[in-house]
Amino acid sequence: MSKTSIYLNFNGNTEEAFSFYKTVFGTDFIGNLVRNGDMPKTAGFPELSDQEKDLIMHVALPILGGIQLMGTDVLESMGMKVTFGNNVFINLEPDTREETYRLFKALSEGGKVDMELQEMFWGDYFGSCQDKFGVRWMFNCASKE
Repeated sequence: MSKTSIYLNFNGNTEEAFSFYKTVFGTDFIGNLVRNGDMPKTAGFPELSDQEKDLIMHVALPILGGIQLMGTDVLESMGMKVTFGNNVFINLEPDTREETYRLFKALSEGGKVDMELQEMFWGDYFGSCQDKFGVRWMFNCASKE
């Protein structure tokens, strides 16, 4: 069966971000948090510092509608750098306005509201925000109640 997931890269705070998302969505991690130090040494890869070994290599969390949110801490020692911007949004389409409001309020706390939840010309209840970790979220609820 096909499925969709969203993968997020962080600068060393993946565990904090996913612990927050876990409380927002009320779900549990799929499997364990995998840390860089859990992986076997691989030829050709540089030795990781103790700090890098403690960072998250992979985490997965179910959110809404069978979607999995996945994440990792990017290691600059491996030549990668995280740049957050406006090129990625996670679009949530809850079944009720009550759930839409709850998720919007929780995810925007400590972050920035881009557009308050409101009726839109296409007939749905819509809003957007950036959470305290710099991740952008859109909310679109077709329910009229």
